[in-house]
Amino acid sequence: MRDELAGFTVGVTTDRRRDELAALLQRRGARVVVAPVLRIVPLADDTDLREATRACLDRPPDVLVADSGIGMRGWLEAAEGWGLAEPLRGVLADAYVVARGPRARGAIRAAGLHDRWSPGSESCEEVIEHLCRRGVAGQVVAVQVHGERQPECTLALEAAGATVIEAPVHRWAPPTDPAPLHRLIDLVAGRLVDAVTFTSAPAAEALLRAAGDRCDAVLDAFRGDVLASCVGAVTAGPLLRRGVPVSTPARARLGALVRTIVEELPRRTVTLEVAGHLLTLRGHAAVLDGELRPLAPAPMAVLRALCGSPGRVLSRTVLLRTLPRGADEHAVEMAVARLRAGLRAPRVVQTVVKRGYRLRVD
Repeated sequence: MRDELAGFTVGVTTDRRRDELAALLQRRGARVVVAPVLRIVPLADDTDLREATRACLDRPPDVLVADSGIGMRGWLEAAEGWGLAEPLRGVLADAYVVARGPRARGAIRAAGLHDRWSPGSESCEEVIEHLCRRGVAGQVVAVQVHGERQPECTLALEAAGATVIEAPVHRWAPPTDPAPLHRLIDLVAGRLVDAVTFTSAPAAEALLRAAGDRCDAVLDAFRGDVLASCVGAVTAGPLLRRGVPVSTPARARLGALVRTIVEELPRRTVTLEVAGHLLTLRGHAAVLDGELRPLAPAPMAVLRALCGSPGRVLSRTVLLRTLPRGADEHAVEMAVARLRAGLRAPRVVQTVVKRGYRLRVD
């Protein structure tokens, strides 16, 4: 068992694959905060999906765009329930099939269909560019829609002369219990989490919407101490448009996403030589001479402030600002005492009489 992420806290915003992603991070030693931002609601009985299926049977599509694996499987399962699965597969078999990503490709092949092309970026924009270059004038294009409709893609195809049939299989909905999401927003705004993972663009948008009047604080945290880690370029779009730097793996896979976090978070740590010890700061812990020392939030906040001004004396008033509201100077003394006990190295933090505290930097 590896512990590259020991001492770090990582937020997980996905719902459907939260257990898988959380387990991957925990195996690396991370503390994980699971807070689904959205949930997928299937629309197997939805009128729009049935009408789209009938439209495909009445006017077989020349092109099929498969947006997601779960969406294509859901569409065929719904058609099975209506007794239309075989006729639907029959008309789709003759279409030029575009799979937006590997999961969509897997679902297409599992259904006995043959995909013809996939975008390298897995983006809707690249799909539209490819189809428009290929020519869609006078053709019928069926688009399996996952989550939210993308009217700009439909409009672009129609502007190129295509007739578009949208097949909405799922929709996004808020989480059943919003409490974990709001707790994660508090942790991000307070910079008490080291990274947050996103596996879809709607999830990134939804987290910022849920932040409400704290959105600016959340964005500031993502631009500074909190790493926004996105599974791919499409997912990163909403954050990049707001000036947030993101980390993305070369391949849009959960394993690759975790490896990116493993590489990135340790690079962002502060390491100092203090009182004969090598001290490295992590999210909720310090590493002293290679030994992990987990710390409570108050002593961790004091240590972070002292490491931010190594060697300088910080007054109790200054350190008080790092603690939760309502704390007093006595709370600072308690936090320092707990910090020394937690580090098991009392000489690391020096008391400067009548002035405050400092790190005893070498």
